[in-house]
Amino acid sequence: MNKSLPNRKSVRLKGYDYSTPGYYFVTVCTHDRGHLFGKIDNGQMVLNEYGKILWEEWDKSFELRRELVRDEFVAMPNHFHGIVQIVVTHGRASLLQQRNNITPKRNGIAYRTPKSLSSFMAGVKSAITKRINQHRNTPGLRVLQYRFHDHIIRNENELFRIRQYIINNPVNWQTDKMNRQDKNKIREISADYGEEPWMI
Repeated sequence: MNKSLPNRKSVRLKGYDYSTPGYYFVTVCTHDRGHLFGKIDNGQMVLNEYGKILWEEWDKSFELRRELVRDEFVAMPNHFHGIVQIVVTHGRASLLQQRNNITPKRNGIAYRTPKSLSSFMAGVKSAITKRINQHRNTPGLRVLQYRFHDHIIRNENELFRIRQYIINNPVNWQTDKMNRQDKNKIREISADYGEEPWMI
């Protein structure tokens, strides 16, 4: 076993089929929460060249995947938020109709169901990392945290609140818990994401 690799545990909802149609809220942080994508100026996000790469690759990912629809998205200095919709395919019902859908565990933690949220996120994170490292000539350097946080959006009310949270994220940067300068508090995003303004 390679002891240099972090001990990573899945933060996905155990047994849930993440290829189920519906809306999903995702958050990804930069490695070490470094301010990589730009800065907040007067309540607005000003993208640098890496932030523009992030935005381009996020958009491009939806052009390549017919089963996905892009919803609200925001790039912040050291993280990004997005809403991903998996649309109905092969006659399956929507997430709102199947929000308690549970499937048997398959092939362990590393398994990614094709056309699932995890499969999509692995692809888009890889594309972002590759392009940024090519741009700054730093092959193999970590750009993003290994994990990403997800939240299964369960109803229209919650979808509306999360959209507003994403839209207002730059304005609220000064009080955003992601805006941390204390290196001792930096950690991977995990299941204990904490209470957010959109949570009721």
